[in-house]
Parts: sequence; C-alpha cells; structure tokens
Amino acid sequence: MRIKTEQFRRNSLFSKMFLITVIIIITISILITWTTFRMSEKFFIDRFTFNNSKVMEQIKEGLGTFQYSIVIASNNLMNNGTIKSFLTGTHSNRMLGNYYYNVKKQMDTIKTSVEAYDVEILVYGLNGVSFAVPERPSWAKSDKVLQNHFITTNTLKHPKKLLFHLEQPKDQTQGDRAIVASKAFMEPTSKYIYGTMYFTIQEKDFRKFYNSYTSLGNDVLVMDQSGTILSSNRTDLIGNKEAVLLNYAAQLEEQQKNYMDADFQGTDHIIMIEYLPTFDLYLVNLIDKKAAFENIIDKKSIVLICILFIFLAIIIVFFASRKVTNSLSNLVKQIENTPKNEFDRYIPVIGTYETRQIGQAFNSMLDELHEYVDKLVLIQKQKRNAELAALQQQINPHFLYNTLTSIKFMVQQGGKEEAAEMVNALISLLQNTIGNISETITVKQEIDNVKSYALINQKRYGERIKVNYFVEPECNEIQIPKLILQPFIENSFFHGFNKKSGGTINVLVWKERETLVCEVMDNGDGMEVSPDNKLPKTKRKREKFSGIGVRNVDERIRLIYGDGYGVSISSKIGEGTKVRISIPMEKN
Repeated sequence: MRIKTEQFRRNSLFSKMFLITVIIIITISILITWTTFRMSEKFFIDRFTFNNSKVMEQIKEGLGTFQYSIVIASNNLMNNGTIKSFLTGTHSNRMLGNYYYNVKKQMDTIKTSVEAYDVEILVYGLNGVSFAVPERPSWAKSDKVLQNHFITTNTLKHPKKLLFHLEQPKDQTQGDRAIVASKAFMEPTSKYIYGTMYFTIQEKDFRKFYNSYTSLGNDVLVMDQSGTILSSNRTDLIGNKEAVLLNYAAQLEEQQKNYMDADFQGTDHIIMIEYLPTFDLYLVNLIDKKAAFENIIDKKSIVLICILFIFLAIIIVFFASRKVTNSLSNLVKQIENTPKNEFDRYIPVIGTYETRQIGQAFNSMLDELHEYVDKLVLIQKQKRNAELAALQQQINPHFLYNTLTSIKFMVQQGGKEEAAEMVNALISLLQNTIGNISETITVKQEIDNVKSYALINQKRYGERIKVNYFVEPECNEIQIPKLILQPFIENSFFHGFNKKSGGTINVLVWKERETLVCEVMDNGDGMEVSPDNKLPKTKRKREKFSGIGVRNVDERIRLIYGDGYGVSISSKIGEGTKVRISIPMEKN
C-alpha cells in the first residue's frame, strides 16, 4: 500500500494533467455537439420556414383563384334577372315549371365559373323556393331544413360578406364533410335581401389546394375567426375549436414575426399563421419539430462519432502526457534519491526541453555548492592557520634576546632606572601577549602594549622617533583583536625612517557611528602602494615582533568581521605612510 501511495505521489502530475485534459476534452465535445445540434436545428428551421413561406404563398394563390371563381359566380347570380324573379315572385305550379327550366339554363351557364372545382351551387329565396346545380347538397335535404340552418342564419346576419362554413352532419360519416361558402342576395340600392346563395365543395376536395404540400410533421389547417378548423390534412382536427391558435395568431401579428416556437397539443411546434382577408379565414402551418427534424439530423450517429473521437483523443492525450511527465517524474526521483552528503552526484540532462533546463540548473547548483564548500573549507583553514600563528608566534625570540641584552648593558653602565623602566615595559608586553589568552583585548590594553613596545625600541635606539597617542576616551573599553596596531608601529620603526634621521609616529583611535577607526601615521620615507590603497603584496617574509605580519592583520579582521572591514594603506614617497584599520565596535 505504501509503495502504491509513493508511486501515485510521484505520478501525481501525470494524473492531474491527464484528468484535467480528459475533463476539458469531454466538456468541449459536449458543448460542440450541443452547439452543432442547436445550430443545425436553427439552420433547418430557418430553411424550412423559408420554404414553407413560399409554400404558404402558393397555397394562398390557389385559394385566391378558387375564391375569385366563387366571387365571379356570386356576382353573376346577383345580377341575373331570371334568378331574381324566381327568388322574389309568387309562382303557381304551372309557372314554376317554366321558371325551373329557365333557371336551370342560367345556373348551368353560371356554374362554368366554378366548374374546375367540382362545386355545387344552391340558391334559396325568401319566397320559399330553391334550386341547386347539379343536385341538392346532402347537408340541405329540404327547404325547411335550409331555412332554419345555421349557415342561412349566419349569412343573413352578415349579408355583405362571403362567408365560409364547415358542414359536418352528425349522422353522416366524415367523408361527407363540406365547406360551404354563402352570401345573401341583396338589392344594391335598397339593401333589400331576397335570398341566399350557397357554394358547396367537399372538404376532401378543398383539401387538394394544400394537401400536396404536407408531409409527416408538416400540417396545414384552415381556421375561421372562432378558432374552428374548417379543413386540414389532419382529419382528426377538423371541427375542433382551437382557441390557442387564435392566441398565437394575435401574438405573431403583434410581434410582426413569420413564425414562432410554441406548444400545440403537448408537442413542440413551429407555427406559421397568415390571415386571408378575402376569406376572413386563417391559414395555419404546423410543423412538429420532433417529427420534421429527427430524420434530418441523425443525432445518434453524431453522438457515436463524438464518443469515438473523445476516446481517440483520450488515448492520444494519455500517451502524450505520459511521455511529457515521465522525464519530469524521473528527474524528481533522481533529485529525491540524491544522498545528502554526496554533492558530486550529477543527474543526467535528458528528456524534454523543460526537464533538461531543470537538470542543467540542478547540476549548476551543485557546482556552485562545491565552490562554496571549497571556499568555506579554505577560509576555515586560513582562519585556523592565522589563529595558530597568533598563538604560537606571539613573541619573537630574537627580539627578546636583544631586549635582555640591552637591559644587561644598561645595568653595567649604571643606568639602573632606565633598566628598571625597560624591564617593566617588557613585563607588561609579555603579560599582554603571553599571559592573556583571550582572542580580543580592549583598546586601552592594545595602546598599553604599543606604548611598552615603543618604549623598549626608544631605549634601544634612542629618541629619534617620537610616538604620540590620540585616543577618544569613549573608545578605551571597546574590544578589538589582539596585536592589530603593534605590527604597523614595528613597520614604521624599522622601515619608515631608513632615509630620514628621525620623525614622528601618531596613533589615533576614534568612532565613526558604529565603526571603530584606528590609524597609524608616520612622516617617514613613504612607499609605493596600489591604486586601491590595499596592502602591498611582497614575497619578503621578514619576522617581526608578533610573527604575524602586516598582511595577516588584514586577513584576521576580514575573517572575523567580514569583507566590509579591514586595513587600507596610503603613502607618498618622502611624505610618510598612513595605515587605516576599521572594525565594528564591540564593548565589554
């Protein structure tokens, strides 16, 4: 279990990349598929509705031609004197036979206007007579039935209009459904109504005007102002009163749209409705979206193809992600397995560009680490050597021998006081160098050291070199490394006045903010120094009092306090030399 957890942790980048990529692929595929369905559906709807608009125009044109034929026939009937006399006069049985003959001749002539549509014509007068060509329609078997029929009643209420009605006898089969156009006979001047005319066409024949334009899910309806469906290729809707379609018609007219998506009888439809003013009817086109478009867009095939593409994309992503992340996982494994103490173990620079860059950076880091460790080891070694030299060579035996010889000579010459003074100075010097094992001493102790050293040299070589001390009282208790002033005093005594017969050495100590500044200045011979005022490099290894030398003072200060501190020297030949020492202040 632990091994599996470790493997998963090492391959977590691959797992995350693969999972995120799979989610993105699936999400994008779903969005693209859904968008394709929506755009395809919208495209087909637009094309379908555009084509159906053209179809609606053709249907309207056909209906208009039919309606024009009815109008021509109705005008001929209205203007025929024989028919008017037949419908308005009082006729005996003998005269009635002659009228039937004359009326038949007129009706046969007038019927030619609508002969192409297999229309039956019936005229009925308020005097109770009627005549039909070619035969009396089934929906008005007798004059009494015709007189009380709702078509007659409705026609007389609107005598100026050509009205269309659906006649569907309750005791007849659906095949006897008929569309009846009716209009009143009315005098143009007196507005006197003397009868009604009826133009009957079977609903199945009326359906021929649009039936060829219908298909599965694409239906046509003819609806009157009450919402009653007079004709449709869907016979189950004929005679139904669909108030919802009237509401849709009002919405389309208000929004000035050609079509709308709406629900009809629980199914999503595209609905197109046009008002036919000459008929006073609505022409309705119902497009069942599911039935009309399911065969146009093969959603199942598209989904299967999309799933196949997703599967192929996942396989490609799996191997590509594996290849990309393997090199990185191996790199992480190699870095993790690098032992803490084996900094010389480099990792191979292989794999992708990114992993190669990381490998190069890691190896470069090891190189820098090696350099740092080597430098640190060298610094520690130098520091230990300097400390060892400071401990082992705190006093020069030759100096001690010469000093004791000078004391002996003074005693022999009777200079007991000078000899005693020189002995006391040597004792003080030995106490501060040999007796004091501390790495640091106070400024006061270092100045006392310098004074003892200068006194011994002045007793030995005379008073030709004067030494002056200028120390700020606040600096007396500040801690400094042991023997940092004495080498420069010694250097001035033995090398600063080789050409001049004498001179002065000034020792100055003061504070500059948080830095302690010590200067040793002489007005002796001077020397050449580098432009950066650093200590001159020399191969001469002259032993001095401490055995450390002038350069060792600078190295000790830098080792202890850092490169920001140390010794700088300035000098001019014939004018003298100035040594400046800077260290951070540190009090007891």
